[in-house]
Amino acid sequence: MSRLEDLINRYCSSGVELKPLWSLTAWDKKFSGVDREKQSKVIPYKYYLSTEFDEVETENGDVFYISTGTSGKKRYTTAELAGDYLFEGEVVCIPWGGTPNVKYFKGKFVTGDNRIATSLDKNILDNKYLFYWMQSQINVIGSFYRGSGIKHPSMKSVLELEIPVPPIEVQRGIVRLLDNFTELTAELTAELTARKKQYEYYRDQLLSFEHNIVWRTLGDIGKVSMCKRIMKDETSPNGEVPFYKIGTFGKTADAFISKDLFELYRKQYSYPKKGDILISAAGTIGRTVVFDGNPAYFQDSNIVWIDNDETQVTNEFLFYWYQTNPWKISTGGTIARLYNDNISGANVPVLPKAQQNKIVHVLKNFDAICSDLNLGLPAEIEARKKQYEYYRDKLLSFRKDR
Repeated sequence: MSRLEDLINRYCSSGVELKPLWSLTAWDKKFSGVDREKQSKVIPYKYYLSTEFDEVETENGDVFYISTGTSGKKRYTTAELAGDYLFEGEVVCIPWGGTPNVKYFKGKFVTGDNRIATSLDKNILDNKYLFYWMQSQINVIGSFYRGSGIKHPSMKSVLELEIPVPPIEVQRGIVRLLDNFTELTAELTAELTARKKQYEYYRDQLLSFEHNIVWRTLGDIGKVSMCKRIMKDETSPNGEVPFYKIGTFGKTADAFISKDLFELYRKQYSYPKKGDILISAAGTIGRTVVFDGNPAYFQDSNIVWIDNDETQVTNEFLFYWYQTNPWKISTGGTIARLYNDNISGANVPVLPKAQQNKIVHVLKNFDAICSDLNLGLPAEIEARKKQYEYYRDKLLSFRKDR
């Protein structure tokens, strides 16, 4: 860091020049509303829709697919399968539609429907520096995404953004430092992933039973329950009670209902007890959330629970048992889902309460080590991410050249 600070003090003591992106970058197409002289060079790319890429994806491929999403899943194809969709270079991308994010790649690739940039002169603007700077500006870039349904960016606004352009030596020094933070975080994340796999192995071992075990169906434990259906016109942006749909289950609600309607439906229809395990019956099938008892409402049939009095099986034990995926998923409709019969017919071991509690205690401790942001590797990863963001934003904040 001290060497980089010396470079910045040496070359940027009076600030740096800000230049519009259009003057330093070539993009993948001509954009509407942008003067032609602001796009003197265009480098077109053929792109795959996600469903189209499914047809050429291969597990052992060596050509990377630059997706538009944020899942982080790495997908590949081969040069032979890609054909004239194959490109090679160093690029920075933002998605044409969906969640705003910035990606960088160097090498052979195929792409989804991204807007793709590359430096016009790498001796003036380093592509990796461009990536880190755009990443630091993601909230600004995100504000340019508009429209109903899937949002798209105003590329005219993106191209007018002004990027600080310090000397190339400073840019490369910043890139080296931020790369180090990124690599360290990646190493820690890989180690955490290995620990989670270890946790899953031991969980499945602890929950594997062969002899002298009493089995019941979940229907024997309690009936499948769900909240009353909420109609769209019953939701209100001014409502006091969060309404969790399948897309926000386990996350942050984006819909609400009034407190009066909540109290009415809670008393007249099924409603979970504190500690009940809510199950996602569509979307991410089998995702589980422990109901904390705070006022909330849940989408009928897609988010359900077993009305369990805990006389045979504790809810805490069920929470871990559900993670072993005991479900038989129905795929006959337009989307895969769990129907009530799939859930109530699933088998569960009925162990002595002391044995259930012991298993839960062991798995809870292991789960905390893998997931708790205040413990071990998760805490270390969180600290490194914050440190990275701090230095990225600090290093990319230059005074304008006087």
